[in-house]
Amino acid sequence: MTSLAHQLKRLALPQNDSNLLSQRVVASVLFDPKDAASMDRSTFYALGCTGLEELMGIDPAFSEFQETLFSQASLTLERSVQSKEVNKKLDKSISLFLTRLSPYFLLKPALKCIEWLIHRFHIQLYNQDSLIACVLPYHETKVFVRVIQLLKIEDPTHKWHWLHGLQKPGVPLARGTLLTHCYKDLGFMDFICSMVTDSVKVKHLRVIFSFYASTIVSALDAVEKITNSIIAKLLPFVQLGLKSNLLDYVAATYMVVCQMAVKVVMEAQLVDSLTVQLCKSLSRMPQLSREGLSCIIVLLQNQKEGIVGPKAFGYLCAIPTLVSTLQSIATVHDISPLLRYLLPHLIHSVMTQDGWFLSVFCINLQWHLFSEYKCTSYIELSSDRISALNQRIQSAVRQFESRYPCALDVALENHVKKMSSDHEKTVLHQFISLTMSCGKYQILPDSDTSLMLSLNHPLASVRNMAVDYLKEILTSEHLYLTFSLCRCSVLKEAVRVLDDPRIIEGNPDLKAQISWEILPFLVLTNAAPKCVELQMASCVAETTLLSQHPLTHGWAKGKHSCCFTCLLIFEKRNLIFLQKMSSDLSAEREQGLLLLSLLRLFITALKCPDSTFKDEPWWNPEKMDANTCCYVHLLCRLFDVVISGASQGPLALCFKSLMQPLLQVHLNEPTTLFKFLSLLWGYNSNLGDQLDCQVSAILQTQALYVGKALLCNQPIKTRNVLAAGSSPVVPSLLVCLCSGVCEVRRAAIAVLHSLSGVVSSPYYLLVENVLKSSEEIIADPSYLSQVSQSIIHAVLALYSFGKKDFHLPVLAILLPAVERLLEQCAPDSCTFLPDEAHLLQLLLSKFNEASAPLLVKDPRCLEVFIRALGTSAKPYPSMPGFQIIALEQITKPFFNALGDEKIQQKILSVLFDLLVGNKNPACAQAINSVFKAIAVDAELVANELMPVEKQKVTATVQQARRSKMQTRKTQDTSRAVSEENVVSWPRVTLILELLQHKKKLRRAECLVPALFNLLSRCLEPAAAEQENLEYTKQLILSCLLNVCQKLSPDGGPINVLEEDKFNVELVVQCVRMSDMPQTHHHALLLLGALAGIFPEKVLHNIMPIFTFMGSNIMRLDDTYSFQVINKTVQAVIPALIKANEGGSAQSEGNMETVVSHIVHVFVDALPHVPEHRRLPILSQLMNTLGPSRFLWVLMLLLFKQHVTQTSVSATGAEKEAVVERDQDFWISVCCEFEVKEQLTSIIRILQYLMTLPQDKEEGKNCPLQSAVKKEETVSDVIFSVEANSGKDLRHFKFLSISFMAQLLASDRFVGKVADCEDITESTLQTLLEEVLRYIHAVARCVEDNADKPTAKFWRALLSKSYDILDKVNALLPMDSFIMVMRGLMGNQLASVRRKAMELLNNKLQQRTQWVEEQITVLLELIGVLLKIVGRRHGQVTAQEEEELAINRQTALYSLKLLCRNFGSGHQEPFVPVLKKAVELVADKDEEKNVMGSALLCVAEVTSTLKALAIPQLHSLMPAVLDTLKERKDLLNNEIYLLSAVTALQRVSETLPHFISPYLEDTISQVCITKRLTSCPQLSVRLSSLSTTLATKVPPRVLIPTITKCHCAMVDVQQNRLGPLMIILKEHITHMEKDQLNNHQSELTSFFLSALDFRAQHCQGDLKKTGEIEGCVIDCLLVMVMKLSEVTFRPLFFKLFDWSKMDGASKNRLLTFYRLADSIANKLKGLFVLFAGQLVKPISELLRQLNISHTDDEDEEEDSDDDEDNVTKSSLLLQYVLDCLHKIFLYDTQRFLSKERADALLGPLVDQLENMLGGDEIYKTHITKHLVPCIAQFAVAMGDDSQWKVLNYQILLKTRHSSPKYTVLPSVIFVVASNSEFLPPCFTDECEEVEQQVQKVIHEMETILGEPLQSYF
Repeated sequence: MTSLAHQLKRLALPQNDSNLLSQRVVASVLFDPKDAASMDRSTFYALGCTGLEELMGIDPAFSEFQETLFSQASLTLERSVQSKEVNKKLDKSISLFLTRLSPYFLLKPALKCIEWLIHRFHIQLYNQDSLIACVLPYHETKVFVRVIQLLKIEDPTHKWHWLHGLQKPGVPLARGTLLTHCYKDLGFMDFICSMVTDSVKVKHLRVIFSFYASTIVSALDAVEKITNSIIAKLLPFVQLGLKSNLLDYVAATYMVVCQMAVKVVMEAQLVDSLTVQLCKSLSRMPQLSREGLSCIIVLLQNQKEGIVGPKAFGYLCAIPTLVSTLQSIATVHDISPLLRYLLPHLIHSVMTQDGWFLSVFCINLQWHLFSEYKCTSYIELSSDRISALNQRIQSAVRQFESRYPCALDVALENHVKKMSSDHEKTVLHQFISLTMSCGKYQILPDSDTSLMLSLNHPLASVRNMAVDYLKEILTSEHLYLTFSLCRCSVLKEAVRVLDDPRIIEGNPDLKAQISWEILPFLVLTNAAPKCVELQMASCVAETTLLSQHPLTHGWAKGKHSCCFTCLLIFEKRNLIFLQKMSSDLSAEREQGLLLLSLLRLFITALKCPDSTFKDEPWWNPEKMDANTCCYVHLLCRLFDVVISGASQGPLALCFKSLMQPLLQVHLNEPTTLFKFLSLLWGYNSNLGDQLDCQVSAILQTQALYVGKALLCNQPIKTRNVLAAGSSPVVPSLLVCLCSGVCEVRRAAIAVLHSLSGVVSSPYYLLVENVLKSSEEIIADPSYLSQVSQSIIHAVLALYSFGKKDFHLPVLAILLPAVERLLEQCAPDSCTFLPDEAHLLQLLLSKFNEASAPLLVKDPRCLEVFIRALGTSAKPYPSMPGFQIIALEQITKPFFNALGDEKIQQKILSVLFDLLVGNKNPACAQAINSVFKAIAVDAELVANELMPVEKQKVTATVQQARRSKMQTRKTQDTSRAVSEENVVSWPRVTLILELLQHKKKLRRAECLVPALFNLLSRCLEPAAAEQENLEYTKQLILSCLLNVCQKLSPDGGPINVLEEDKFNVELVVQCVRMSDMPQTHHHALLLLGALAGIFPEKVLHNIMPIFTFMGSNIMRLDDTYSFQVINKTVQAVIPALIKANEGGSAQSEGNMETVVSHIVHVFVDALPHVPEHRRLPILSQLMNTLGPSRFLWVLMLLLFKQHVTQTSVSATGAEKEAVVERDQDFWISVCCEFEVKEQLTSIIRILQYLMTLPQDKEEGKNCPLQSAVKKEETVSDVIFSVEANSGKDLRHFKFLSISFMAQLLASDRFVGKVADCEDITESTLQTLLEEVLRYIHAVARCVEDNADKPTAKFWRALLSKSYDILDKVNALLPMDSFIMVMRGLMGNQLASVRRKAMELLNNKLQQRTQWVEEQITVLLELIGVLLKIVGRRHGQVTAQEEEELAINRQTALYSLKLLCRNFGSGHQEPFVPVLKKAVELVADKDEEKNVMGSALLCVAEVTSTLKALAIPQLHSLMPAVLDTLKERKDLLNNEIYLLSAVTALQRVSETLPHFISPYLEDTISQVCITKRLTSCPQLSVRLSSLSTTLATKVPPRVLIPTITKCHCAMVDVQQNRLGPLMIILKEHITHMEKDQLNNHQSELTSFFLSALDFRAQHCQGDLKKTGEIEGCVIDCLLVMVMKLSEVTFRPLFFKLFDWSKMDGASKNRLLTFYRLADSIANKLKGLFVLFAGQLVKPISELLRQLNISHTDDEDEEEDSDDDEDNVTKSSLLLQYVLDCLHKIFLYDTQRFLSKERADALLGPLVDQLENMLGGDEIYKTHITKHLVPCIAQFAVAMGDDSQWKVLNYQILLKTRHSSPKYTVLPSVIFVVASNSEFLPPCFTDECEEVEQQVQKVIHEMETILGEPLQSYF
């Protein structure tokens, strides 16, 4: 395009676009442009108004456009004719509308509105920027591309030309391309930023802000270097964003600032300005405080340090949540960059202002930096202000020290290193004095160093002084010092000093004193693991003094702690010691008594920390706190010690005395006592050891017997209380009954006996039943557990006697307990005890098959069970969670026992919900196992897969639409509104996973609608953008496949499934839209299954699959893709083929069409497939399809591809190489399969080629498509005549035929044929049939196109077709060939039968050697051929009649060849052939060509059969002769005539002695035919027949027959006389001399009669008479030449006499002298011997014929003669002169004697004046006859004197008065005497005479060689 054109294009206005006025194509988003052109404006307006109403339901703000852009007035508004102001206002309104529309662009209503704006206001031309701004956030969607395709951006200078590349392919804009263009084109970056600034006034534009942030940040990240131009472009928008009041805008700006800070180092001023603006925005936007502070941290972290001014500090401090936000950030991120800026300014403010900043110090900061800054600021103050400052900051400094001591020490240490002056040291000591650890830094009065340095001083005196000073401090009440000493490890060091063995060595008192002094440090008031007290106690316990003390031995290794007394700390070791002592193991008695005393005091002094637990019904250690547990533990140990000691030992009485205080002080109430005893009884069965106490079997037994003893002494009332249901006595005893120790069980039975009489107890019946089995229980520990169920049922039966609910399961009674226990399983506080957990486990196990009906009857029971399913608590690792236990109860019997589908549905729903929300793999596994085990109705599962219905909530439409538009999870869940029909994809996915291996599924077909519904939702663009649903698609497809396989294991059709429910289109769409190979795999497997069930549906939807495959997968060169292709083909195609086998023709045709399309896809993709994979792919494809059925389709499609693509792209030089290469590949493809399959494919290819029209024009003349679209067929798929040119069609045909010829001749194919043994003759026969059919069709085309430009093509195609035929023939063994030919001859198609016979004929003509077996088989064909020869009866068309006639001819020819080859050795089989042929010949109604072939067959068979043919002669010869008599047919059909003549000739030649009855007719017909024909071949054949008759028939038969024929012909059939004479002539020629002599007289008579033809039969036609006469003369001459002189002379004279016989006419003279002239010419010199008798008659005849000597009367008389006589006279004169000339010419015997010369001289010379016949005849007569005769006469005279006389007589004629005679000097010879005659002629009046004289003179001078003037 020129620059001027560019300028004009830029100046062009949109309204000048011609397309605006065109109605052929209309821009549209929703419709095809052509379809849109057919729609009126009102349709678009209604569409736009509908969309606007829907948008108003989402956002009412759209209502303002109802009266502008969507008003009724807009229908007639044409903006191209409006003013600039109107258009400007309109542009503003459109821009605002598109801005508001942007968040809803993907919704259907939005597209409807855009459709109206495009149609009415042409926004794609006038408002391109606004339209692009609206759709740009959705640049990765197809709708975006559809909008871009509407724009006119072809001009390279156009602003949006960079999007032009998307228009044609229709692919979305890649994000990488967008980002690259963004940072390369700053104008586009400005456009994106301006989108936000232009949209700030509109609500709900989170989409635009998100797009702005993601695009700009990603572009900054992608650009290699951020230039100043980019910074300058972004800064204005950054500033606007920081000043904005919109949260999203500000947040997006924070992201941009962070990315800028990371990518580029900015100037200090810019960084300072940005920081100040960020701080300001934080004050305005407290909601974004965390994000803003993070942005500032990133900015300071990546920029130079110290470049931010103090202004930002003030704004930071004004943020109310600064401290908490920084503390939150500090937990996960490094905030030191901000602290480095903040702390100096903060410390400075603390030092210079009031202490309101001190509240900030509690934040979790890096305090070592803070301390460093603080110390520095502290030193800079004056001494006056230091004291005042100390009072204010002391508490803060100590708080620092208590929380961050290490950081403070490091800061002080670093600062000490930097000190240089005494003042600094003094100030530092003053600061240190503010801390709690000031003591270690305090200067000692007697030393110049601190306490810490003095304690570590090298001088002992100094160290002593420091220790003394330390004592003083310790005695003071400085609490902080004490703690500081502890923290600074001073006390630990002191303890180590005191523990030094050197100090206490030899001084036991000092050792005891030190032990008692440090013992209090073992008392703990704080149980924290890292507290100072615990560290100190550990240090003290580790000393040698306490570790060796008996009471504190091993304490350092213990972990027990107490808080109430020192004794409690080491009581464990103490009690162990007492036990040892009571056993008299290693203690002295005195010390034992002392300890017993102490133990009594201990029992008395021991106080219960909390006595409330004693009022509990049960003493459960699991519910006790630590103090109570310690207390109960001590009681148990005390009871153990006391009861053990009381049972044996020297101090047994003492220990017994301790029992009373123990019971009175601690267990004074019976209920309390038995609670304690019950604890001991059942403690071993406790799952935990909360008391840290081991209750041995001995102790347990002792406690039982103690209980028995106490129980027996209790009153009945007390026993009633102890046996009550709330008492633990009986349950604890029941536990003991299961003990493994026999004595324990015995003791427990004993206790139960004490309670047996308590009737009021609820355990009464139970106890009674247990006691009945006491012996068994004592003997077997497991007995009670085995019979417990029967015992309980017995008890329940007693309690329920007479009640209706006797059969209620145990679960109904235990349900409250289950509820109560489940209530403890709160998610936040699960306080389960091990026993409770175990109990709940046992209770949950009661949900079984027996109790299942209770869930249906009792909603409460169902609720409890569901609650148990939702209880994920697992209190103890050793037992499974309650959820797992509950899940395990859902077994197949349990689920089936529920019965009610609603309950089953509820439980299933809960299971699936658990699967979604639970992250416990064990739970998921349990649910999986449960679902796999139960038998589920598929409808229940389908209900769970259906989308969730919309919740009924009160919300605005705007909120609903906003919720639908969100593409990520919203942070504010309270504002979220449930969408209608929302699919919970995680839940669906998990359910689908369960269904993968589900076998026990009833009514699986119910799943199909739900699964397809899910699949449809997966494919929705919104769903695909929100989540990655590829895995879900795979699961859905797999489930559908499982359903199909379950319902149809054999893959066949089924009646259960409804075809409409299977949406095959969705499955196909999965393949097309997905990029995951696994998805493709699943979809293809499903399609394979569906193909067998619903073949029609798959058939109509399968093509997109293979289209996708051809354009994507097949181009990949990897094994996986190759396997995908194979599996696709194997999965889908066999099922389609199998399903359509045996179906209707239409369904099978549809299937074949689809399969052809599939093959087409493979062929189209073949050029892009790696070469080494092409052959395997096609082989696999064909093996799957069935090569015998579809290989031909593949080959034809390959041919078409070459014709329409490969050959077109190849140049002239390359075409041959390309063709050769492709044909080699095609042959390789074909040879991958069996020979039979290849032959079948060739047959199908030929059949297909037969269906194609001759040429494109013929195809166009076919009927036009009807209103109903014609269904596509396989032929249309392979090669569409309409879609290709005539040249392509011809090329396609020729290439197909050429390839077949190449294949049949290829070495690989021939080798396969040689190795193949199963090639059936039927296949070869069919192949030959098709080849023959095709050749027949091509031959017709050759005839039809003979005069057209395509004639050469058709001839070449016919040649190639015959080449195929030859190749097929060459492949056939002779035996197979014969059988195949025999089969072909029985084909229905006439052309095939004919071609089969032609092939047989070719073989018969070529082959010379035959095996006898083959000859026998071939002779059997005679019967088949005779059937073909026989005429069919019935109604046939003219064309069929013609075909049949040709076939009959061919059959006759075949019979002829068979006879030629085998007739000589096998004559008998051909007798019927001759008979049949004769019948045909005899049938006058027979078609002439057939009759001709029959005649030829007759000829051959007769010549072969010889004598066997004689019986047929009586029928044959008349029939043949009759055919020759049909003159009309003979003239019209030369072949027919030729056949008849040939038959006649062969019969005559074979049986010449048997044809005499028919000889006359034969000769007659030959004569007739010779006269009629002009065909050279026929002439040759007639000549041959004539020769045969003349040579084979004996003279005795022939001569009379010829005489008869002559007599018959001479009158009326004179034309036949010539051929007759030829026969006779040839007969005479071949006659022997003896035969001639024998028949001379007969012949003489015949010739005399024949020569009299002129005289007797001439009717005025002299020419015809001359011809006939000439034939007779020629024949006579032959005989004359065979006669001797002796026999000739009488014949000649007889002829002479015949000519002058009296009464003979002049005609005889004419005949005679003509005969004499001919004889003279033949005999030459010999004739002179017989010419003497002719001189006188000739002289006389010359005078008679000279009209110049006749008188006037004679002239008058002669004038009456007719012209015929004149002509005859002229001829007679001519023959006479010629005869004389020949006599004179051949005279060697001095024939002209003087007498004869004189007799002839005068008449001859006088002939110069003879004007007979007129001037013309005169001239001819003189020049051609007379002059040569006179000249030769002169020569023959041989006498000069006679010659002179002759010359003189001639010269005298010059003086004649007539110029005609004067001219005669041309005959004068050169003599001197001529001179007197010539001069007068020089001056003759006649110019002609003068010229002739001059010519004569010239000739004379030439001859003489001298001038003749001297003679004149």
